[in-house]
Amino acid sequence: MNLKMTGILLGKELVSGPKNHIFIMAVVIPVVLSLVVTLVFGNLFSEKPELGIFDQGNSALTHSAGETGVISVRLFSTDSELRRAVETGVVHMGIILPPGFDQAVIGGQASSLEAFIWGESLARDRVVLGTTLGSLIRGISGHDLDFEIETIILGDDTAVPWEDRLLPLLILMGVFWGGMLLPATSIINEKQKRTMSALLVTPASAGDIFVSKALMGVIISLTMGIVVLLINQLFGDQTWLLIAVLGLGAIMSSQFGLLLGLYARDITTLFATMKTMGVLLYAPAIIYMFPQLPEWAGRFFPTFYIVQPIVAISQRGAAWSDISTEVFILAGLIVIFGVVLSIMLGRRHGKLQA
Repeated sequence: MNLKMTGILLGKELVSGPKNHIFIMAVVIPVVLSLVVTLVFGNLFSEKPELGIFDQGNSALTHSAGETGVISVRLFSTDSELRRAVETGVVHMGIILPPGFDQAVIGGQASSLEAFIWGESLARDRVVLGTTLGSLIRGISGHDLDFEIETIILGDDTAVPWEDRLLPLLILMGVFWGGMLLPATSIINEKQKRTMSALLVTPASAGDIFVSKALMGVIISLTMGIVVLLINQLFGDQTWLLIAVLGLGAIMSSQFGLLLGLYARDITTLFATMKTMGVLLYAPAIIYMFPQLPEWAGRFFPTFYIVQPIVAISQRGAAWSDISTEVFILAGLIVIFGVVLSIMLGRRHGKLQA
């Protein structure tokens, strides 16, 4: 593969892409859907998430929490009042600060804190509160601190908000809509206009051409995945881990696009195939929409290994150790799809030159 030629071809794809109505659809649709879902089911313009505190020792955390400007703070005088407020949704999260909490944190004697979570609270509120609380505790310690916030759900934890249920679908649409559609349509246009055969008689190899189209898909896919998460305010402490998983998802999306572009004769065939593949792609998201369905059923679909780690990180605060198995499976699937793509490209190389 010629890196210089691949870069030239990628630049051509990125310049010509925005002029295509498919490109506009790929960018606009996920953003519009995310904004609609957030406005209808979420709290894009609503009040800040509320933290309830029962402070038994006049902790500095109580004072600094009220000054962040990111969250609202409500104080309680008893343990039972705090728990009742969390159970009924008066506050989204509640913590009890024992006497000497600050000294224990500074001295490295405190390594965890229990946080009560309202079962029906939105994932974004949990992320904001958890991230803010962790930052405030590290501020008290004066140094990097390995501190864990242990969450306890109070109230109805089965009533999952619709915004959280729809998040996996929005993620998949953001990652796959552009990442798959743009490389596929680009290949089909090249075949129909017979510019593919013209390119193949230049110093550019088939590998250079397809890698450039794949990179375009990866860039668009990763960008849109990040945009969807930003709209839903779901970037917490594990930002780079989220981006890494989105990157792997973008690669798989682009691979699907190349396979579709090689297979489909024209745009009509492409969209017909995409409709058929809809179940394969979006089944894990549909399962997340209905909590009564068993989550293990989603494991039979490749896109589960994109959605599950992202949901686990953004909604549950998962770390690498919690999602490593799914990420390794995702990487394995990418290798398998890459082999299939290489074989398919080799078989169709002659037709591309025609």
